[in-house]
Amino acid sequence: MASLADTYMEHEKVWLSPYAMLTANTRGRKEPSLVDDGRTEYRTEYQRDRDRIIHSQSFRRLMNKTQVFLAPAGDHYRTRLTHTLEVTQIARTLARALRLNEDLTEAIALGHDLGHTPFGHAGEQAMQECYDPQFAHYKQSIRVVDHLEKNGRGLNLTWEVRNGIVNHTGDSRAATLEGLLVKFADRIAYINHDIDDACRAGIMQISDIPAELREVLGETHSGRINTMVTSIIRCSQDQNDIQMAPKVQEATMKLRAFLFENVYTNPVAKSQEIKSRALLIKLFDHYVSHPDAMPALYRRLAEREPVERCVCDFLSGMTDRYAIETYNELNVPRVWRGLNMN
Repeated sequence: MASLADTYMEHEKVWLSPYAMLTANTRGRKEPSLVDDGRTEYRTEYQRDRDRIIHSQSFRRLMNKTQVFLAPAGDHYRTRLTHTLEVTQIARTLARALRLNEDLTEAIALGHDLGHTPFGHAGEQAMQECYDPQFAHYKQSIRVVDHLEKNGRGLNLTWEVRNGIVNHTGDSRAATLEGLLVKFADRIAYINHDIDDACRAGIMQISDIPAELREVLGETHSGRINTMVTSIIRCSQDQNDIQMAPKVQEATMKLRAFLFENVYTNPVAKSQEIKSRALLIKLFDHYVSHPDAMPALYRRLAEREPVERCVCDFLSGMTDRYAIETYNELNVPRVWRGLNMN
C-alpha cells in the first residue's frame, strides 16, 4: 500500500506544471536521512524541510530582529519574522496559481532570512566592516542551516531549498522556478509592508508616492500587492520563467527606488543605525579578544575555524534585544547597592 507521501508525489506528476520541481526529482541532501520511525510515510522531503526550518532556533529568533525600524515602541511594525510570513503567504499564492511546488516554495520562503543579523541591514553593514566586506545575510542563511543549527549539526536540507535560500536576492538566479518565485515574493512583501510601516511611523504618506506609480500599482496596500501578484500570474502561466508585465515591473522598481530615497535612508527612520553598528563592532572586538566568553557551540567551532568567523556567527544569530543586553552587561556599570541593602 502506497504511503501518503507517495500519494502526494504521484499527485504532483499529474497536477503540477511541466516546469515545476517535482519532489521525486530532488537532488537530495548532503547526508542521507536515516528514518526508522515512519516519518517519511506522510511527509515529502520538502515538507520535512519546511518543518525543520519552522522548529529551528534561528526561525524563532526572527521575531525579535529588526525589519526596518529598530526596536520600535509600537506593536504593529514588522519584524523579520512577520516579513518572512508575508513572503511565504505571497509565494504560496503564486505557486498555487502557477501550479508550482508549494511545499518547496514554502520551505525556501520560510528559510530565506534565517541568517539575517540583528538591527536589519545596519547589522549586515557592521559585519561587513568588522569581519568581511563580502558578508551577506543570504550567505549567512546557508551557514546557519548547514553548520550552526541543531548545535552545529545543521538542518541537512535538500539541495533545492538551499539553492533557493542563497539565491533569493540580488542578481543571482535560483535553479528552480520555485526559488525564483520567492525572490519576487520577497520584493513584493518588503516594498509594500515597508510603505505601511513608514506611513504608521509618520515618515511618509501614500500621497507622497508619485502619482504615476500609484496609477499603475494601486492606491492601497492590498491593491498594490494584488497588481504585482496578478501580473506575475498572467505573465508566467505555462512559462519556464517568472516575470511581471514590463509596465508593472518598471513601476515596482521605481517604487523600490522611491523607498530607498525616502525611507531606507531617512534620517528619522535610521537615526539609531550608527549606534547599532557601533554596538556590534564593539561586541565583535570584545569576543575576538575573549572567545572563551562565547557559548559552547561557537567555542567548539573556533577550534577548527578562524575565531573571527565564529564571532560573526555568534553576533549574527543575536536578536536586537539580546545584542543590546549583552552590550550593556559588558559596558554599562551596575549601581552598587551593597550586600545588606534592600
